[in-house]
Amino acid sequence: MTPAFGLSQLSLRTCDPPISYFMQQAVENPNLISLAAGLVDMETLPAVETRAHLQAILADSNSAQIALQYGTTQGLAELRQALLEHLCRLEGCTPQDLHLSAQDVVITTGSQQLLYILSEALLDPGDLVITAAPSYFVYHGVLQSLGAQVLAVPGDENGLDTAALESVLATLNDTERRRLKLIYVVSYFENPTGATLSRDRRQHLFELVQRYSRQQRILIIEDAAYRELRYEGEDLPSLKRFDRHNEYVALAMTFSKPWAPGVKLGYGFLPRELMPVVLRIKGNHDFGSANLVQHAALQSLRSGDYTRHVQQLVQHYRRKRDTLLQALEECFPKHWGIRWWHPQGGLYVWVVCPRKLDTGPSGPLLEQALREGVLYVPGEFCYPPGMPSVPRHEMRLSFGLAKQDELREGVRRLARAVARCLAMRNRPHST
Repeated sequence: MTPAFGLSQLSLRTCDPPISYFMQQAVENPNLISLAAGLVDMETLPAVETRAHLQAILADSNSAQIALQYGTTQGLAELRQALLEHLCRLEGCTPQDLHLSAQDVVITTGSQQLLYILSEALLDPGDLVITAAPSYFVYHGVLQSLGAQVLAVPGDENGLDTAALESVLATLNDTERRRLKLIYVVSYFENPTGATLSRDRRQHLFELVQRYSRQQRILIIEDAAYRELRYEGEDLPSLKRFDRHNEYVALAMTFSKPWAPGVKLGYGFLPRELMPVVLRIKGNHDFGSANLVQHAALQSLRSGDYTRHVQQLVQHYRRKRDTLLQALEECFPKHWGIRWWHPQGGLYVWVVCPRKLDTGPSGPLLEQALREGVLYVPGEFCYPPGMPSVPRHEMRLSFGLAKQDELREGVRRLARAVARCLAMRNRPHST
């Protein structure tokens, strides 16, 4: 008998992401309307513009050879400068206001790689990380792999509850404070809830991190993947904007949502002391992200195509968000006791059902929904592992992939599934 491989503890801690099944169903089942998969709308992908940029790069032998050669681990210098200027336009400030230069920018293979590398750089097994509950469940998988202990702080429609965070920080003993390395927050239109961290809470969070960075500095990882997909409301300053000396916040952004996920290109603005260790780890990963793609991204920024594309996306997804919200209003009667949050941007709507309605992966609603031909993400997937009690009456709906008519029909199917579950629950038991 052939003996088994001796797997590492890290590999044994790494679980399959619970969303994988739902993503697969969305791609493989043509009769299923997926309100689950967090994919972007195929119709929005900038195929024409990207083709033109690649043709321009490859048409000239010199630029083609440069783009097809290895790049640097940190990323294309011109692109890093362009991204710094892009951030400053969003923030309405100068690089000096943020104490940033292009040397503080790193290009990664998607923002997910940056989240992983930052976590790998700072965390040992048993270290503490604070996240909102619910929060981005793919990052929870990273933390589980690294053996981190997650402290969950409740969130609401204004994002992470920083008053609750302050209470958690105040209860930590000295040993626990030495083990607290990171606070992770999705600051705009969060996946999964669509919530945005309010201005007051941004200020409070930054002040808390400064106050409690005693034995060692606590890093805020600010995930701003959805920032540019804003459909209404004020464009709030990032947490990085509060970090005037570039000491406490690592800001992670991406081309996946505002341009195209297939380019697998993310970028980050890091405190200066973290850059060397991040680059050492990244060098072990890949020697640098795809160089040709970086040159194409630079062309999109310089030509204005990127800005025009984001403006088109905002109009497109605003209509889809409104369609989903209207369908929920029409199909879910108030006496069901179901409510949903109103996102000002992003791709997600968070739905909260009565506690008697089990939305979990083994619950009756998901079974009925699949019979009706519609799929959602059970809300319990969005809570950190190890929480003593996880709500089982919530769900995430995405309006990213489905077309307008599919959004309406998907909500109708979901409403029929809910109606059946409520009827079964209210049916008197035979004696």
